[in-house]
Amino acid sequence: MDSDIALNTIKSTGIVAGMRGAFPPDVALHVAEVLLNEGITVFELMMNSDEPIAAMRAVKAEFGAEACVGMGTVLDVESAQRVLDAGADFVVSPAFQPDVVKAVMARGVLMGPGVATPSEAVAAWSMGAPLIKLFPVGALGIDYFRAIFGPLKHMTFMCNGAMNDQNAREFIRAGAVACGMGAWLVGDGSWSRSRIRSRARILVNAVASGRGGAA
Repeated sequence: MDSDIALNTIKSTGIVAGMRGAFPPDVALHVAEVLLNEGITVFELMMNSDEPIAAMRAVKAEFGAEACVGMGTVLDVESAQRVLDAGADFVVSPAFQPDVVKAVMARGVLMGPGVATPSEAVAAWSMGAPLIKLFPVGALGIDYFRAIFGPLKHMTFMCNGAMNDQNAREFIRAGAVACGMGAWLVGDGSWSRSRIRSRARILVNAVASGRGGAA
């Protein structure tokens, strides 16, 4: 998937559903199916999970253009090349590593480096990264995001880390284009379809509410 298309898909849905832990292909498929039915179309498998590359490939093969499927927790160039070769639509990391950013962008794939400070955000944006993952901003709080976003409103931020429906609404309202949601949304791989569906509906409504509010 072209980098611009992936970025626009993330902006459109406002939610990146992360699967960390026991999400091998069969589990990832049923989670993705439930979320797609609720309007969540962006899925982030994670390298420190069960069979992440196989799971990413399975979701892409099953749902095709319906879904935007990428890989997270990509911490080195070798891993980045592996997931790119496997067809990742985007790559994200909890850290800002210029060599990984360069490797991913050289392949025309969306890269979302993780940053926690204004200096890191400016450095990543200066490299041409079109999506800045602010992590772990859920733990740092909405006031921290507002303080960073104030002078950096020209940047495109996705907020990740310790996220739930309540703070996701606030981060979207404050200017984030999307929020990365993991355990709160999909659990650890053992949750039932009905539980995931319930969380998805709550979250979709929360993001819609955030978009309807004043920043």
